[in-house]
Amino acid sequence: MKFLVITDIHGNVESLDKLDDEFKNCDAVLFAGDFCECFKTETSKPVLDALVKKHDEIYAVLGNCDEPEFIEELEDAGINAERVLNYTDGIAIVGSGGGSKFTGKTPNEREEDDLIADFDILNQEEFQGDYSNLIIISHNPPKAEKVDSFAPGMHAGSEKFRELIDEKKPLAVVTGHIHEGAAIEKIGETTVINAGSLGENGSYGILEVEKTDGKWSVKNCQIKKL
Repeated sequence: MKFLVITDIHGNVESLDKLDDEFKNCDAVLFAGDFCECFKTETSKPVLDALVKKHDEIYAVLGNCDEPEFIEELEDAGINAERVLNYTDGIAIVGSGGGSKFTGKTPNEREEDDLIADFDILNQEEFQGDYSNLIIISHNPPKAEKVDSFAPGMHAGSEKFRELIDEKKPLAVVTGHIHEGAAIEKIGETTVINAGSLGENGSYGILEVEKTDGKWSVKNCQIKKL
């Protein structure tokens, strides 16, 4: 399966139009939040309306700049991945939206425990201890080396999210929020990608997974520019 990975559109509808070829060539789209331009929540809906016209299979979460109530629009559009376990061709997808407490000025900043609680559904499903077919979408990144770094030696990732990845060992994690943290890295066996801001930097990602001899693996993961 081939996924188009995008995050942090921030109201830039035109950036989506520049990805038409990528939309056509992917099996599904993974969006890690921030529909709107910061402090201009009225820009969320135009981005959502444009996004859902681009592909039939989209899985999305909110960002810290999005109003929490905007989750209802995602649900109505049939693309919500927050606190919901979705399946596509044998791949399970679950998400968490918003960002951890930081400035206190953006509308969707949440306590770390609340962010992690979005994944409680994993404990209610019959995974039988195997999360090797799971992709997590989280606007807020885990504590890491690259994907949560906003300046040299400065990190904004969640320690508890990192612990969840260490415990569950999902196939891949798609994240965003930290524009400067555009990178791909490994946490144990898990591939983590922060594709960077599509709206501000024209940055996006490709994630390809395959099943060989009954086991899922990441075939290709890369960050590209418009």
